[in-house]
Amino acid sequence: MSSAFSRHSVPLLGGLALLALLVPGEAVQAAELVESAPAGAMPWWFWPLALFVTCFLIGIVAVPAGIGGGTLFVPIVGGFFPFHLDFVRGAGLLVALASALAAGPMLLRGGLASLRLALPLALIASISSIFGAMLGLALPANVIQIALGVIVLGIVALMFTVKKSEFPVVAQADRLSSALAMHGIFIDGASGRTIDWKVHRTPLGLVLFLLIGVMAGMFGIGAGWANVPALNLLMGAPLKVAAGTSGLVLSLVDSAAAWVYMNRGAVLPMIAVPSIVGMMLGARIGARLLNVLPGSVIRKMVIALLLFAGLRALLKGSGLWV
Repeated sequence: MSSAFSRHSVPLLGGLALLALLVPGEAVQAAELVESAPAGAMPWWFWPLALFVTCFLIGIVAVPAGIGGGTLFVPIVGGFFPFHLDFVRGAGLLVALASALAAGPMLLRGGLASLRLALPLALIASISSIFGAMLGLALPANVIQIALGVIVLGIVALMFTVKKSEFPVVAQADRLSSALAMHGIFIDGASGRTIDWKVHRTPLGLVLFLLIGVMAGMFGIGAGWANVPALNLLMGAPLKVAAGTSGLVLSLVDSAAAWVYMNRGAVLPMIAVPSIVGMMLGARIGARLLNVLPGSVIRKMVIALLLFAGLRALLKGSGLWV
C-alpha cells in the first residue's frame, strides 16, 4: 500500500467515500483527489474549512478590485491546496460566479453596475469562454499551471503599470453604444459627485471581450482583471462603474464555461460548496467597501497576493516547488 493511503489518510478517505455515496458519479473524481493529496498531516474536514476561510477573505478584496473571485482563487488554491488543477479551475468558475451574483443586486441598486453595458459584452465573451474551457481541459495540468503562472504575473504587470482613470473623459459616444443605450448616471459615495457617463470604441471592446472569454474559460479565473481595464481605459467607463459592471459580465461568462467543467466531471462539491459559501459572504462585504474604500488600498493588496500566487503557480508547474 502506498504512503498516500496510510492510516493517517483514513479520515480523508472516509469523507470522500461518503461524498461519493451522496453524490452519484463522484467516485472517480474523489479517488483522483486523494491521489493528489499529501500523505497525512491534516484530517479531511480541514481542507473544506480552510477553503471557506480563504474564499471569505478573497471575496472581500475581489469585488472592490473588480477582478472576480476566480482570479485570486485559482492561483492561490491551485498552488497551496492539495487538489488537482482541473477541480480547482472548475470550482474557480463557480466561485467567480458566486461572488458576482452575491454583489450584483447591491451594485445595481447603487448605480455602480449597468446591465445595458454588460449584456452585449457578456454575450460575446460567454460564447468564446466555452471554447476556452474545452481547450483548457484538453491540455496537461503542468502546462496549464505554467501558463496560469505567466498569465497571473502578466496581470500583476498590467495592474502595476497601467494607471486607471477614475473618471475618463468621453467627448462623444459612438454610434453602436448610443444605439445600445450604453450610458447612465451614478453618485460617487466617496466624493458625493453625480457622474453622467457614456462609452466609446464599442466595436473594439467587443473584439477584446471575445479574447477575454477564451482566457476566462481556459484558466477558470473569471478574467475580471481584464474586464476592468477594457471597460475603463478602452471604452471610457468610470472606474467604479467598470468594476461593478465587470461582476455582471463575470456572472454570464463564468456560467457558460462552468457547464463544460461540470459535464466533464471536473467539479467536486467538497471543493466547490465551501468555496462558494465563503466567497458569497465575503463578496457582500466587498460590495459595501467598493463605494467607500479608496481603490489604491485594494489595488495594492491584490497586486501583492497575485504576485505571490503567480510565482507559486509558475514554480509548481515547472516542478521547482512542488
